[in-house]
Amino acid sequence: MSVYTPHLHFSSSPETKSTETQGSDLANQIARSILVGFDKHFSFFTGITAGARERFERADWRAIQEASATRIKLYDIRVAEAVEKVRNAFTITSLEEPLWQKVKVIYQDLLRRHSRPELAETFYNSVFCRLFERKYYNNHNIFIQSTAEVAYLVDCFRVTYSFHAKDGGFRASVRDFLTSCYFELPFENLERDIDAIVAAFRSHSHFRQAPDEQLRLEIYESPFFRNKAAYLVGRVIWAGAIQPFVVPILNNEHGGLYADTLLTHRDQIARVFSFARAYFMVKTPVPAATIHFLHSLLPTKSIAELYMSIGFQKQAKNEFYRDFLHHLEHSDDIFVIAPGIRGMVMSVFTLPSYPYVFKVIKDRFAPQKEVTRQDVKERYLRVKMHDRVGRMADTLEYSDVAFPRQRFSPELERELQEQCGSLIEYDGDNIVVKHLYIERRLRPLNMFLEQANIEEARAAIKDWGLAIKELMAANIFPGDMLFKNFGLTRHGRVIFYDYDEISYLTECNFRRIPPPRYDDDELSAEPWYSVAPNDVFPEEFASFLTTNPLHRRLLLESHPEIMEAEFWKSRQQDIDNGVFVDIFPYAEDIRFPREGKDRRPEPSRQGDCP
Repeated sequence: MSVYTPHLHFSSSPETKSTETQGSDLANQIARSILVGFDKHFSFFTGITAGARERFERADWRAIQEASATRIKLYDIRVAEAVEKVRNAFTITSLEEPLWQKVKVIYQDLLRRHSRPELAETFYNSVFCRLFERKYYNNHNIFIQSTAEVAYLVDCFRVTYSFHAKDGGFRASVRDFLTSCYFELPFENLERDIDAIVAAFRSHSHFRQAPDEQLRLEIYESPFFRNKAAYLVGRVIWAGAIQPFVVPILNNEHGGLYADTLLTHRDQIARVFSFARAYFMVKTPVPAATIHFLHSLLPTKSIAELYMSIGFQKQAKNEFYRDFLHHLEHSDDIFVIAPGIRGMVMSVFTLPSYPYVFKVIKDRFAPQKEVTRQDVKERYLRVKMHDRVGRMADTLEYSDVAFPRQRFSPELERELQEQCGSLIEYDGDNIVVKHLYIERRLRPLNMFLEQANIEEARAAIKDWGLAIKELMAANIFPGDMLFKNFGLTRHGRVIFYDYDEISYLTECNFRRIPPPRYDDDELSAEPWYSVAPNDVFPEEFASFLTTNPLHRRLLLESHPEIMEAEFWKSRQQDIDNGVFVDIFPYAEDIRFPREGKDRRPEPSRQGDCP
C-alpha cells in the first residue's frame, strides 16, 4: 500500500508537476516537518537548562530537582508530537521505502547547515522508529551510521575562554576565570578563594613547576550546574600538554558564593562526571563542541557517557549502540549469563569483552516478589528522573534489540526462552529482545566480600553504609539491601543497581520489633506481630544481610545506627522538614577551609523534599 497518493490532475500544461517532482516535494515537507519538531524540542531543552543559573543563585534546590525531571521527560513528548504531526499531515499509514529514503537524503542535506546535526539525526531515528516496524531499521532508512560533520563544528565553534598567565601572572588568570561567569551573587571572599586555588594548583598540579608566563588557562564558557553546585570546568595548557581542572562553586545561602575546592586529577574529575550522578545543566549551543572539549579532559570516557552526563540521554543511547555494533564486529566472544546470584526479577547477561550487562524482566517472579513488570519499569524510570547522588547506576533502556544468535551461549538462550519468553523472538539469524536495560558492569559486592581480606572488607562495608545513608538523604530506600544488589566500581566505590523494590524513604514505615508476648513466640515460624506492606524492621538487617560473622561484625562496627528504626525515622523527618543534604562528588578532606564559617552551608529547609 502506498504511503501517499497525490491528487494528480493530468494535463499537458507545462505547470503540471511529475509524480517524481511531487514525491520530492512530499519528501521535502516531511523532512522539514521532522526537523522543525527537533528544533522545537531543543528550544524547550535549552530553555529549561538556561534557568539553571537563576535556580542556583536563588538556592532553590527543589526547583533544580523538578527542572531536571521535567527536562528528561521532554524528549518523548516532542517525539510523540512530531510523529502525530507527520502521520496526520501526510496521511502516513504504512512505509513506502523509496519515499522515506528520499526523506532521509533531504534531511541529511538540511543538517549540513545545522549546528546540532548529530542530535537531529537521533530525533529523526526516533520519529521513524515510532512510525514503522523494526524490520525497516537499517541504514537506508535511518541513521544507523551518523553522517553528521561534527569535526567541522568543533573547528568552527569555540566553547572556551582563554586566559594567559603571561599577561598578569597565574593568580590574575585565576581571578579572571572565577569572575568570567558573571554570577549575580558576589563571592563571599574572592581573594581567599583565589589564594586557595593557586596554592592547591601549585601543590597538586602536574604543572606546578611551570613558569607562569608559559601557562594558558581555558575554561568552558558557562558553568556546569547540578544539584547544589556550579562547576567551572577547564584545562591548563603548557608545552602542548593538558592539565584538566574543576572548581566547584557553592552558594552559602546567605547571598554569597565560594570556591569549595580544586580538582586536578582525572580520577577526581571522572567522578564528577560519573554515570551514577544526575545530568548537568550547561549551555550547549553546539553539543559536539562541548563533547569534544570534555573528551580532551576525560579521554577514557566514552562519547556516549559524555552525552549522557550533559542530559542528552537519547544521543547517548545512539552513540552507545553504534559503539556496541562496532564492538560486536571486532570481537568473537559469546554472551553468557552474568556471574553472581541469579535475580528473581531480571535475567542478566553480559559479553565478557564488553563492560556492560543486559537486563531483561522475567515473565514470572518468585512468590515473595509482589511486583509486576510495569512496577519494575516504573521504578527504573523513577531512578532515571531522580538525583542518583553518585550511588545508583544509570541505565539505558532499549526496545527491539537484535543480537546475533550464534553469539549466545546455549545456557543463556535457554534461560531467556524459559524466563523471558514473551520478550524474545527470532528473526532469521538474530534473537530479538523486545525490551531490556543496559547498565555498566560492576563487581557484585557479595562476590567481592567472599575473596576480600579484612581491610578490603572493612572498606567496602563502610562504603556500603555510606551509600545507604546518601540514598536516604535523597529520599531513596533501596528495598532489597542485600550485598548482591550492590557493586563496586574500579575505584572501589559502592553503587546500587537493582531497582525492582526501590521506593521513596517517606513511603516506608520503620518499626521496632515488639517484644514477644510469650516465651514460645521467638521460636515460632511466623511473627507474633502484624506486618503491613510498607513496614520495615531495621534491627533485622544485620541478620539477613550476611551470615558471615566477620562481615556482620564489621557492619555493626561501621554503621550500627542503620539497624535502628529511630535513625531511619530521623532521616524521614529531615525530608519532611525540607532538608537538602550536601552530597558532593569529592572527598571532605580536600575542601578549602573557610575562616569563621562552617565547611558547608547549613542544610536547606524548603518544605517537602520532592
